[in-house]
Amino acid sequence: MPYLKSKSNNEEIKIFYEDLGKGEPIVFISGWPVTHAMWEYQITPLREAGYRCIAYDRRGFGQSEQSLDNYSYDALAGDLKNLLEELNLQNVTLVGFSMGGGEVVRYCSKYGCERISKIVLVSSIIPYMLKTGDNPDGTPLEVFQDFDNKIRDDRTAFLQTFGKQFYGANLLSHPVSQGIMDWTFSLAATASQKATLECMKAFAQTDFRNELSSIKIPTLIIHGDADKTVPIKAAGEQAAALITNAVYTVYEGAPHGLFITEKNRLTNDINSFVSTGSVEDYDKDDKYYATDSVILSSNDDALVTR
Repeated sequence: MPYLKSKSNNEEIKIFYEDLGKGEPIVFISGWPVTHAMWEYQITPLREAGYRCIAYDRRGFGQSEQSLDNYSYDALAGDLKNLLEELNLQNVTLVGFSMGGGEVVRYCSKYGCERISKIVLVSSIIPYMLKTGDNPDGTPLEVFQDFDNKIRDDRTAFLQTFGKQFYGANLLSHPVSQGIMDWTFSLAATASQKATLECMKAFAQTDFRNELSSIKIPTLIIHGDADKTVPIKAAGEQAAALITNAVYTVYEGAPHGLFITEKNRLTNDINSFVSTGSVEDYDKDDKYYATDSVILSSNDDALVTR
């Protein structure tokens, strides 16, 4: 099994990764609280389409080693940097889901984008999740404090409940099978309690707003307008307004875990954006949504599709 020895702050962490396929490289960064395996429904068809797909487990999750206490975005972006250098990757597309969007932005703001050709942010926490006086649409601190308490008390029970919100499941809606729910739980359960807590603190409290001006390369932002985990108004909409020339695609009715509920559309949007720099329109009869384009008033360069 391939491991990267990632050094930061006098600490060496073994990071597990998979390097699959040949061709133009796409690096996938997973969300909290799951592992790189979340991307299987994207990686398989993209490999078959001729891409080299690399995905890794965040420190403290899956098969990667855990740190004693270093889960800041500087440390996490350092792991991404070390992976790109270890594999000597160039002309890379970075795809970050949820928390993984933070690694993407911190990497670019701290190390530059010389190795990176494009960015895809999926259901991302960018630019700032916490509700504050100048971020009124963010999530109140009390929500994260409640998560912290529940993870410390019974992490597995928390993960089972969180999974339902993750996919938008309730008494009347069952967008994914019980098998997918169980699989997602199994991925999240592999993380250490410490990593789960510290990474939540990192994505909840890190403000990336001043870093987005560093992104000068083509960027695709994808967000579901029914996302209850990372609400679109505070995340996708704001990111699209702050990243110049971003292509902003809204998946109507999609929850946070759209990498499963909208897996075919997401895979095709990634493929289209990597190959052409744009996103195609899809027909609902082909299991995709047709798109309409509008322009955000706060950023005249941001193209929005629905």
